[in-house]
Amino acid sequence: MVGVKKGFAIEFINRIRTMESPELNALIVREAGEELAQFFLSYSANLISRDPDRVIENTSSLMLMGYLIRAAEERRPGREPATLQA
Repeated sequence: MVGVKKGFAIEFINRIRTMESPELNALIVREAGEELAQFFLSYSANLISRDPDRVIENTSSLMLMGYLIRAAEERRPGREPATLQA
């Protein structure tokens, strides 16, 4: 199962890495919304500014946190089906 998840993650990262800025912004707004995007921007800026020497570790933690939030959303009773499309 981990290999499938890693493969999907790599594929997804490669897709968003090559997106034009307007397309990526539209994806973010559609899937997360402005409020959540601003929350993560503020949270990550705060986290990184507290310990700039740990940027790599903090970035990894933020990516994993996003994954765990998404996984928790999908397990939540009465959730809306995922529509993420890149």
